[in-house]
Amino acid sequence: MNPRGLLASASINIGLALVVLILFSILKKQPSNAPIYYPRPLSKRHPITILPPDPFSPSRFLPCFSWIPRAFRVTEDEILEASGLDALVVIRLFKFGINFFAVCSLIGLLILLPINYGGQNDPSTSYHSMDTCTISNIKKGSNMLWVHVLCLWFISFYGLYLLYKEYSEILVKRIQKLRNLRDRPDQFTILVRQIPFCTEHKALGCCVHHFFSKYHPYSYHSYQMLYDGKDIEDLLNQAKHVQRKIQDLRKKCTVKKHNGEMLLLDECLDESMKAALLEEKLQELCHKIRQLQSEDMLKERELPVAFVTFKSRWGAALAVQTQQHTNPLLWITGTAPEPSDVSWRNLAIQYKFLPLHKIGVILAASLLTVFFAVPVTAVQGIAKFEKLKKWFPPAMPIQLIPGLSSVVTGYLPSAILKGFIYIFPFAMLAMAKVGGSISKSKEEIKACNMVFYFLVGNVFFLSLISGSLLDEIGESFSHPKNLPSHLASLVSSQADFFMTYILTDGFSGFSLEVLQPGLLLWDLIKSHTYCRGKEKDLYLCSLQYFRIIPTVSLSILIGIVYAVIAPLLLPFLLVYFYIGYAVYINQIQDVYNTVYDTFGQFWPFIHHYIFVAIIFMQITMIGLFGLKLKPAASISTISLVLLTIMFNEYCKIRFLPTFQGYPIQNAVENDELDQKGGQMEASYGKAVGAYRQPCLRPVSFTQSESDLTQPLITSL
Repeated sequence: MNPRGLLASASINIGLALVVLILFSILKKQPSNAPIYYPRPLSKRHPITILPPDPFSPSRFLPCFSWIPRAFRVTEDEILEASGLDALVVIRLFKFGINFFAVCSLIGLLILLPINYGGQNDPSTSYHSMDTCTISNIKKGSNMLWVHVLCLWFISFYGLYLLYKEYSEILVKRIQKLRNLRDRPDQFTILVRQIPFCTEHKALGCCVHHFFSKYHPYSYHSYQMLYDGKDIEDLLNQAKHVQRKIQDLRKKCTVKKHNGEMLLLDECLDESMKAALLEEKLQELCHKIRQLQSEDMLKERELPVAFVTFKSRWGAALAVQTQQHTNPLLWITGTAPEPSDVSWRNLAIQYKFLPLHKIGVILAASLLTVFFAVPVTAVQGIAKFEKLKKWFPPAMPIQLIPGLSSVVTGYLPSAILKGFIYIFPFAMLAMAKVGGSISKSKEEIKACNMVFYFLVGNVFFLSLISGSLLDEIGESFSHPKNLPSHLASLVSSQADFFMTYILTDGFSGFSLEVLQPGLLLWDLIKSHTYCRGKEKDLYLCSLQYFRIIPTVSLSILIGIVYAVIAPLLLPFLLVYFYIGYAVYINQIQDVYNTVYDTFGQFWPFIHHYIFVAIIFMQITMIGLFGLKLKPAASISTISLVLLTIMFNEYCKIRFLPTFQGYPIQNAVENDELDQKGGQMEASYGKAVGAYRQPCLRPVSFTQSESDLTQPLITSL
């Protein structure tokens, strides 16, 4: 890629970002778009003071970027209080990027860049635009490489320091959050699987009661069995569908007032008859649902799974962390997720089949990763247009149009790659949902892992390999002795491509995230078709951790790997994290809803992703120092790798267990606080009915059923 390609990519991305942000600042002021841009405050009945009160006010159509400085004024405590620790973890990820790459940019621009640029006397013969600014421009055996070694050590230790600092601070916030939300049902409840069948009473429930009454006599309180409720769920869905039809018919049947009296309209006659039939059908469905929810019917649908509630947090924590039976495959206990976080369908999967589900997910993800190699290789083919035009003559006419080849090689590859990447996380989440996870948060964590390693393998490494293969086709056969030196510049030769990727992901990607073009288009279609004249629904959804965390972690990995190799990339990453920080503060406050809060359980995985990035940087530098004929530098870097691995193992021992469980010390301390305040019974009392399956809760068609006693229309 030549410098014109980089300039074209930067110009297109920055220009597109400005246009999109201007459009967003205007559209968010329109009251009709409030369900898209303010669903969170509207769902909480909070007033929106940003919207102009006058619909004809000129300020409604003037761009305004006040939301950006407002985002930087939001404190962490405000995010923690309003959206939970998981949302704050996402913001802390962006803060890590800002803090880390601010220091790396100073080192890279003030120390490494001048050294790289003046690294050799002969002008570079490489066609790569960034080679003169990278470590590949340093002479082999040059003592200036020791400066890179020192910078590598400093950057590594600074990154590890930030990781330790973030881990310890988030751990403190987790413990504080557990104390502040002491009445959450999951602190008193555990999940029990593989419950043996009671042959005496021909049931599973009595077995649960007998077991925990005997072995946990002082702390056990009650249990809630799980049932196979597929038939009930189907009937509930039918009842909801019928209820919606009745409501639509009532809205269609307009009633006008005349002299203070209600008059019957002719067009309501058919709707009245249809509604009466639907009301009868709804009553029948409700009756069937209540029958299936009866105790006698549910006994036949018991699953070997139960939520067991204890009278204290200490009792629940102790039961989770101990083996319950001599056969470890019976009475398997685990931490209960938050009630709103439970994945009820996956709990119905038999425990012995869970390995098959997990293997199936791994195979499906692997196949998808392999197939994705095709578009990544094609993208690199576009980026290496200078080489391809020699082997594919039909592509040569593109060069005849001024500036088009720069756009094709500079902007198009990263834009296409970003488009494919946007689709992939949703496919991985769909796979994770069938993997047997007991909660939505664990599904998203599993999807995070799959997406991150997919991005590392397919986007990062495959881009490097496929980018070099196009060059090697000619070089390796004509000059086979030069192959090692050619591979030495492999990483630096792709620095320009990853710079365009960061530009596209940061400027275009974040601006489109805040604009929500898909929801705008969908809302426009609904408003002019089947939802015309109806009240708009709020487009309220949860924060998509499975999409945000891996993508941002990949950008951190790219930045860390290139921190010493190509320091010119670092300022772009700094801008990337500043933009992302402002965008997601806005989205968390106004758009995304908090469905669950795991109290920061996403952070250990983020810590691991950044650790992997630091290890990749160090291993890459070992290879580069070796190819630059500096074996002493490679040996010193090996010791750095060992120190980094030891640090990660220490973090696993020091922090990870507290994120995976509920420490007995904290459980007892919180119990003592409740006992002093006389709130213990009220706290664990909330957990008793919190884990009742949604399909077993009383049928709540009260609005519709109250309307059943009233005529559809009134007349005299």
